Amino acid sequence: MSSVQSATSKVPPRSSARRLVRTALILGGVTLLAAVSWAGYRLWNGAPYPEVDPNVVGTRLRAEVERVHDDLALTRTAAEGPYRVETGACYYRGLRGFAHIDQSRRDVYSFDLDTSTTGVPEAIARTGQERVRSRLSQQGWKLIGENITSMGFRFENPDTGDTVDVRWYEPTGTLAVSVFSQCGKVPAGFPG
Repeated sequence: MSSVQSATSKVPPRSSARRLVRTALILGGVTLLAAVSWAGYRLWNGAPYPEVDPNVVGTRLRAEVERVHDDLALTRTAAEGPYRVETGACYYRGLRGFAHIDQSRRDVYSFDLDTSTTGVPEAIARTGQERVRSRLSQQGWKLIGENITSMGFRFENPDTGDTVDVRWYEPTGTLAVSVFSQCGKVPAGFPG
């Protein structure tokens, strides 16, 4: 009799098996509900913007403009003043963007720094642009645009998403440089 009792004690009673099945179904349902909720949230809002420190981004853009100007070998005059980083509008992602068409977010900005020098002869502009191209290529930046003007190109840093845009305009001899960042979520209270 004791061997029969020990054999039957190893088999769980039917109510225990039902509880295990019920628990598994509940856990599966909760997991499925959470996955569907997360997918719906991402579909509505899109991918989140990375968080950025505006001061760090501004410092990074200013440093890159200085490097580009060093490569171009153009002299800056005191009248040009310090470089000023401007903010740009960024918009809602995902399906939420359709609900907020042309409404920019107040917590997400791109950053842009533009400079230009007029009266630059074509030969000097070409030589300077080749130095910029060479340095950016050596540093691992990716060429993403060519002939933006009659003489222009755009490179992107694969690590930061920052972009360098160098253009020369023949009619005025203007050599323009733009360095800008991708959109990023800024800390609360940022004035824009």
